[in-house]
Amino acid sequence: MTAQSELAQYRLSRARQALAEADVLVSANQWNGALNRIYYAAFYAARALLALKRIDSSRHSGVIALLQEHFVRTGAVPSEVARVLPQAFARRQRSDYGDFADAEAAEVAALSGEADLFVRACEHVVNRESSQD
Repeated sequence: MTAQSELAQYRLSRARQALAEADVLVSANQWNGALNRIYYAAFYAARALLALKRIDSSRHSGVIALLQEHFVRTGAVPSEVARVLPQAFARRQRSDYGDFADAEAAEVAALSGEADLFVRACEHVVNRESSQD
């Protein structure tokens, strides 16, 4: 396994952990915290893909742009699956920094399902690329 593959697998494990943390927060009706963890699950999964190409960004918006350029436009990740990353980013920004911008249960539930699909799509790409190493 190459160093890029190891880093990608590590980032995927962080994504899965963030999804598990979101589930704990959902069970406690902590919607803003759950939304935060859901976003970070998608963010870590996107960075796992970027690790495969030895690219990264210090900005969240940069990670979103690089994902689009290197994985969505090429068809490696379907755009309808990848759209969760910018959506979750915007919602997380609003709930973390906005006044009177609390997340709601239905919003969190929908985003959680989409983030899970995204993480699984990223796992598929990483596993396919890692098997070619």
